[in-house]
Amino acid sequence: MDCIFCKIIKGELPTEKVYEDENILAFNDLHPRAPIHQLIVPKKHIATLNDLTEEDTELVGTMVQTARHLADKAAISKSGYRTVFNCNKDGGQEIMHLHLHLLGGRALHWPPG
Repeated sequence: MDCIFCKIIKGELPTEKVYEDENILAFNDLHPRAPIHQLIVPKKHIATLNDLTEEDTELVGTMVQTARHLADKAAISKSGYRTVFNCNKDGGQEIMHLHLHLLGGRALHWPPG
């Protein structure tokens, strides 16, 4: 794949990494919507939530657990944070590579937008 997240994962584009393991890369969003806005991205290219298979179940669980750990690391777990998967254009997905947003560091209002 040739998407921007695949290029970041391959090291072809710079990013401010906050976490990396063999399956996941997390980095600060270039256009943050909150003081803490990190993206948790699987290294396996999966375009949208609709493209997940049963074999991806553990990977998505790991993404959510990574968000929890990063919220602790960023000291926002006690005050609160939001995690968001967007799916397709009307759902707000701009890059067609599955990613989980971790947002916090201020009060996040509802509805989101």
